[in-house]
Amino acid sequence: MSDLGQSLYAMAEQLIALENRLKTLEEGKTKVAFSALIETGGAYGPFKTDVTLAFNKVLTNIGGAYDSSTGVFTAPVTGVYHFSFFYHAGGKHKARLTLFKNDKKIVKSSNHQTGSNTADNGGNAVVLQLQQGDKVYVSMPENHHVWATSISTSFSGFLLS
Repeated sequence: MSDLGQSLYAMAEQLIALENRLKTLEEGKTKVAFSALIETGGAYGPFKTDVTLAFNKVLTNIGGAYDSSTGVFTAPVTGVYHFSFFYHAGGKHKARLTLFKNDKKIVKSSNHQTGSNTADNGGNAVVLQLQQGDKVYVSMPENHHVWATSISTSFSGFLLS
C-alpha cells in the first residue's frame, strides 16, 4: 500500500474511533432531576429537635439521587445543580426551612410569627457546584412547623451542567 493509502486508512480509523467516542459520550450523559412533596396529613411539627424533612411523595426522581426515606439528595456526578424549596405554614407556630450542603447552611426562608398570622408561604432557590457524593437536604429547626398536605411543601433539584 502506498504512503498515501496508509495515511488515508489511518485517518479513517481515527474518524471511526472519534465517532464511537462521541456516541458513547452522548449516550452516557447523566440526567438528574427530582421533585418531591412532604405529605403526612396536616401540620408537620413542631418538634423538640431539628429535623431533616423527608419529602415522601416523589413526583420525579430521574437518576435516583433523591432518597425519600431520608430526605437527602446525593450528587451522582460532579456538576452545577439548581435546588429550590417552598413551604406553606400558619397558625401559632413559627416556620423556617434551611437548605444544607454537607451540613453547611446555604439558604433559608422563614416567617415571623404575629398575632394576626393565619397563613405563610416561603421558599428559596440556589445554584450550587457539587462534587460527586455531596449531600443536599432541607432542615426545619426545633419548635417550627410546615403544612404537610394539599401539595403545599416541596423540594426540587436538577443538574444544570
